[in-house]
Amino acid sequence: MTMRDPNAPEPTAGLGPGRGKRAFIKAYGCQMNVYDAERMGDLLAREGYAAADDAAGADLVILNTCHIRERASQKMYSELGRLRGLKGERAAAGIETRIVVAGCIAQAEGAEVLRRAPGVDLVIGPGSLHRLPALLAGADSRAGGHVETDFPVEDKFTALPAPTPEATRRRGVSAFVTVQEGCDKFCAFCVVPYTRGAEYSRPVAAILAEVIRLTEAGVREVTLIGQNVNAYHGEGPGGGPWSLPRLIAHLAELPNLARIRYTTSHPRDMDEALIKAHGGVPKLMPFLHLPVQSGSDRVLRAMNRGHGADDYRRIVDQVRAARPDIALSSDFIVGFPGESDTDFEDTMRLARDVAFASNFAFKYSPRPGTPAAGREGQVDEAVKSERLGALQTLLEETRQAFNQATLGRDIDVLFEKSARYPGQLSGKSPYLQQVQAQAPLGFIGEVRAVTVMGQERNSLNGRLAGATMTGGAQAA
Repeated sequence: MTMRDPNAPEPTAGLGPGRGKRAFIKAYGCQMNVYDAERMGDLLAREGYAAADDAAGADLVILNTCHIRERASQKMYSELGRLRGLKGERAAAGIETRIVVAGCIAQAEGAEVLRRAPGVDLVIGPGSLHRLPALLAGADSRAGGHVETDFPVEDKFTALPAPTPEATRRRGVSAFVTVQEGCDKFCAFCVVPYTRGAEYSRPVAAILAEVIRLTEAGVREVTLIGQNVNAYHGEGPGGGPWSLPRLIAHLAELPNLARIRYTTSHPRDMDEALIKAHGGVPKLMPFLHLPVQSGSDRVLRAMNRGHGADDYRRIVDQVRAARPDIALSSDFIVGFPGESDTDFEDTMRLARDVAFASNFAFKYSPRPGTPAAGREGQVDEAVKSERLGALQTLLEETRQAFNQATLGRDIDVLFEKSARYPGQLSGKSPYLQQVQAQAPLGFIGEVRAVTVMGQERNSLNGRLAGATMTGGAQAA
């Protein structure tokens, strides 16, 4: 699954204004965890919970966790240590606080979470989120906490309530929509098949209904998400499976939906129809996150990726032929067990060949229960760090070069929110770049052409196309 910017603040799921019980939900990791956190917020709002600004003001604290790397697990346990102290302070004042660990660490470690963090009341896996209120009610009388990590037979999506229009508007004009969960690929480094289960695709009708509700509340852009989203095969109207490109084409017919994205994909499921969709569906944005993980065929075989480096290059060539201006993003793992200097040079070569517009690169982190965790040939930590530094330097150069190439161009920006400076709005380009420009608040939710005038480390600056500069300020 695509990782968010590790430097970005962890998102929280707002529940809306109100009094009485308060909940604070913190999501770690990928977009799907953010989506799940929002849906838990919707569920708790129906139970009378309002939003807390932080854990200190919450009667219920939920950590929706990520298990993709060891550092994510360490962060969670550190946070739980702080929360245990907070829970004790509030208890001394006669205030009850309950702590829930949800998400992939919950699924992977279960009772181990209770052992290491005795202040936790409930540990709940991703498949049981819809049972949260009932489990919380039961947890009141359970000493020592409760673990719920079975994969339920029922579909959690049908049991989760839809967000209110007010909640949707608070979350902004861009939204995630889960269309697929789980993975059947079993890459040697990955915990997803064990924490999210087998591939499951939501029916087309359920996805369409959700997207329509979102657009009616002002959402203009949806990102279709899944652990292996381009393996989507949900039941279509009248029966029979639909593919992801067919779903995208169907959603593109919605008049109030301006933009469609999807993430995260596997190269093995990047078929001809999906590639053609990038050239044939104008609402599908020219941005593709397609993790390769390594540029070495030997390492890719050891990872059980099911494709080679040249297979990946051919897919890139085909996508660029269908949509020449497409921006490509990828995930890389350095220091996988047995990776040699030659293997790493193959990764550097592929990175130079493709010239990614954005990227995520990490040191290999052994995850308990995965095939690679106990293999011989574990790479020394210092070597991992050196290789990661070299790769990140190269990837940053290509990212900045891509951004530099937009200077002086007019690009469409979907304005999402106010920016740092008065009178300035922030939004996203088709290539997922953050762009700031002077614009009236009424432009939030609209797509407007912006002339790119400058470049910062992580964003672009511009002015509305055709606007003039007067006295140092833009005249809209």
